[in-house]
Amino acid sequence: MARGMKRDADPVDGLLLLNKPSGMTSNRALQVVRRLLNARKAGHTGSLDPAATGMLPLCFGEATKVCGYLLNADKSYRVTVKLGSATDTGDADGQEIETAPVPDLSAEEWNEILQGFCGDSTQIPPMYSALKKDGKRLYELARKGETVEREARSIRIDEIRLLEFSGKRLVFRVTCSKGTYIRVLVEDIAKVAATVAHTARLHRESVGDFASAKMIDMATVEALAEDGPGPLREELLPADVALADFQQVSISLEDAQRFCGGQAVAVEVEEQEGLARVYEAGQRFLGVGELTDDGMLAPRRVFLTREETP
Repeated sequence: MARGMKRDADPVDGLLLLNKPSGMTSNRALQVVRRLLNARKAGHTGSLDPAATGMLPLCFGEATKVCGYLLNADKSYRVTVKLGSATDTGDADGQEIETAPVPDLSAEEWNEILQGFCGDSTQIPPMYSALKKDGKRLYELARKGETVEREARSIRIDEIRLLEFSGKRLVFRVTCSKGTYIRVLVEDIAKVAATVAHTARLHRESVGDFASAKMIDMATVEALAEDGPGPLREELLPADVALADFQQVSISLEDAQRFCGGQAVAVEVEEQEGLARVYEAGQRFLGVGELTDDGMLAPRRVFLTREETP
């Protein structure tokens, strides 16, 4: 290829669990990895704030079809809190707007406060967020000094575990539902403790069933792609690993052709309702189907192999 000519992108399929570095937007991280893979189609799920680090699932090619399912997955975070100082953004990137004394609490007292947030509750999204109000991002309004009313949203906290506490530093691990704003959780915890606080560091450790051990940091990504995209592509995970919680259904070659053509097929399975991972003869992944109580399996997302992708 002549120097200066742009290389055509390839139909690359798979998932990469990036350990997003601090100071980079989720979209910027996606575009960097996409370029290194020379991938034609890409997307990410579950955006992280620029200052945050940790698991950012990147989806390429046919794997972009699982992004919507990963958005609904539970997530876990390691959260470092600076007590006694509140910022306008709720994190370390913002300007300090309030200070307050920090109470001298024991580990048992901090644990009692944290456990009070477990379970179902509601949360008001922060002004510094990407949510829209009348067509405008809330953070755009916040930067202009505007504050608008936001509707409370339902969230769920499954577990909070105290890891460290010393002076103005508090560290905990939380597992929560989608849509939970950790910055708001930190501020609410501080209110119960009769002080103020902001999120000093936020690291996402897991998304759904994906564990932190499977993450790849940006330096490793760049090193693997130094001599071309081949070695990095070998690190990609197949799309169906993101659907491990779905029931697995195997269908015949004949039914697979009908399923991929958009037709429902008859199946015999234990659980007759819900979404399922569908395979041809238990081997080739075909996509996501929905089981109905009349014994049928209707296609919802059909996946093509790289060889089949036009």
